[in-house]
Amino acid sequence: MARLTLVSAALLGVVYCQNGTGSITDLPSYMTHINATRNDSSPVVLHIDTKDASKRNATAPYLYGLMHEDISHSGDGGIYAELLANRAFQGSNWNTTLLPNYNGSLIGPSENPVEPIAPVLTAWAAIGNGTRITLDRLHPLSSAIPTGIEIDFPENAEGEVGFQNFGWWGMNVEPQTYNVSFYVQGNYPRNQENTTAFTVSLRSNLTGEVFASSTVSNVSVSFIDHTFVTTTLHPNATAPNSNNTFVITFDGDTVKGQTYYFSLFSLMPETFMGTPNGLRKDIAQAFYDMNPTFLRFPGGNNLEGVSPQQRWKWWETLGPLTDRPGRAGDWGYYNTQGLGLLEYLQWTEDMNIERLLAVYAGFSLDVWGQSGASYPPDRMQEILQEALDEIEFCQGNITSKWGSVRASLGHPEPFDIKFVEIGNEDWFSNTYPYRWEYLYNGLKAAYPNITYISTAYNEASTSFGYNISIPSGELWDTHHYEEPSFFVRGFDFYDNWQERTNNTGVEIFLGEYSALQIDTPTGIVDFSFPADVHIMYPRLVSALSEGVYLLGMERNPNVCKLSAYAPSLQDFNWYNWTPDMIGFDADPSHTVLSASYWLQLLLGSYRGTQTLPVTNSEGDFNPLFWVATLDEDKNCIYLKVINILGDSVPLSANIPEAYRSVNGTILTAADLNSYNYIYNQTEVVPKPLNISTSAPTGYGDDAVFKWDVPRWSITVLQFDL
Repeated sequence: MARLTLVSAALLGVVYCQNGTGSITDLPSYMTHINATRNDSSPVVLHIDTKDASKRNATAPYLYGLMHEDISHSGDGGIYAELLANRAFQGSNWNTTLLPNYNGSLIGPSENPVEPIAPVLTAWAAIGNGTRITLDRLHPLSSAIPTGIEIDFPENAEGEVGFQNFGWWGMNVEPQTYNVSFYVQGNYPRNQENTTAFTVSLRSNLTGEVFASSTVSNVSVSFIDHTFVTTTLHPNATAPNSNNTFVITFDGDTVKGQTYYFSLFSLMPETFMGTPNGLRKDIAQAFYDMNPTFLRFPGGNNLEGVSPQQRWKWWETLGPLTDRPGRAGDWGYYNTQGLGLLEYLQWTEDMNIERLLAVYAGFSLDVWGQSGASYPPDRMQEILQEALDEIEFCQGNITSKWGSVRASLGHPEPFDIKFVEIGNEDWFSNTYPYRWEYLYNGLKAAYPNITYISTAYNEASTSFGYNISIPSGELWDTHHYEEPSFFVRGFDFYDNWQERTNNTGVEIFLGEYSALQIDTPTGIVDFSFPADVHIMYPRLVSALSEGVYLLGMERNPNVCKLSAYAPSLQDFNWYNWTPDMIGFDADPSHTVLSASYWLQLLLGSYRGTQTLPVTNSEGDFNPLFWVATLDEDKNCIYLKVINILGDSVPLSANIPEAYRSVNGTILTAADLNSYNYIYNQTEVVPKPLNISTSAPTGYGDDAVFKWDVPRWSITVLQFDL
């Protein structure tokens, strides 16, 4: 992310968020037009050169990918499929604030009022009169999981007693297999050597209806170590809503006066591709359907940590969950690290996409958010070794130290790493010049075939007075959270960029971008949440302007190699940042695929293999923008056309090649500000284009395709050869 922002959060009760209930025109940030639009609806005539192969360039094969950062509960509570919140009592939410007479952001009142990020009982509640739950650190499960809960039953306990978890603002219940596990230890003076029966169930938090139940009987609970208990649940119906709970109960008469210590619970539904400890199916499927080409992980600011000690330590994310301590994430909540390095690598394997691994570069935000703590030059060897070991874990052979660890975790085959990003947004610091040089030289010497990505070029020239000299063949990760007109005006930014900036051979990774706000008179981006300028959800105007910028990248495949919208995910109940590509809550039927999501899917699904030269004999770029490519595998031509004007624009396309047919897909809506939201998820979605009334004058050589490009539209035309 570009910088830290305010946290909007609710505690882990069940909150339902219905968006967009008013008229679009009531939006404080309503737009009538994009300021950068040229008000000219005169015809455009294009000539697509299919004859001269020497004028073509190979398209960028990795242009449309994914960026994942655990922000807005996009990891824990999001794409990581675990349904239980606070499952191991590892740590709590924390809050930064500004205080009078103090400099910068400070830790303020947090979920744990005594010690921020310390454990809490949030999301858990007792069942039965007199049942008592407290945090327990006297019976640690492991050094990584030192805290559990103690449950005490009164001497007069009767009926159903136990405890429950409310999930991440609820939980989805539907016909599928849910894997349940937990660890339990007994208190010998109170329990003696009794056997115990545990009943686990999924229930409605509103009606108490039981959707699935399983009893594990005659368990001899250890008094010295923890006993591992596991079972499965199989609901035979879908719950009417996600206001449901996970429950563990006992017969009060059999446990009266007894005490148990529990730790590390898990309720895991079926996952994407069936991968253990894997991804939530509906969100992962939405990503998969985009046809992405890579995944950048483990994210932006969340890689760096709120302190050097709280950075993303990849080795602490490996192995059994009992060995993963978690960490205070950068976005105000604790990260379980259930989604660890191996899970990220498995994600890329399940989706058959490339890996863009971000390695810690010796800079942490230190709460303040800018100019944070940097490792000094004499300690950079530690950080280099950390990165070298991480790459070895990913792709080292099984005889190497870390390759053997990967093999021991069940994946002897190496994960090939093509791209490594050194840090994240390091232009926040004045130390990146020496950190970049040290890490780049050390990594390049060890792994010369990897392409390395700098997180800074000229962003710090004003604040700290430096530019980074990026070697030829490597990439610059540039981030843009802007207003729509910025993207429109930047359509030609990458034309001759290498020559213009003297960056011979340097390539571009647009690592994070979105239309963050509406157009303003000043063009200054406001990273807070002012309702009069901020875009809460991606709109048609977002997709239009972002699409123009992306077409500018498609026109320059020798320079522009990768791109990824960010942030990718947002829980409706907790958000640190908006807008986001996909919104969700516990109910999969509420998942919202935004206008910007559909833009990515549309452009990424029709990439082509070669660019085709296009000349315009009438009209010019703006309000119409276009790119043509040849798909050699499908033997067709794609013509991508975006119209940002509020009127249609006549288009003629001359193609000196016989083609059999033409069809298309269009992304548009009734209003420039139209957007998708819960219960109205299809306001802005791609639709087949009816062009039967716009047939070309002939399908032979030099056939002319004539069509009025609809207002506010993104279209892909496919000419089958």
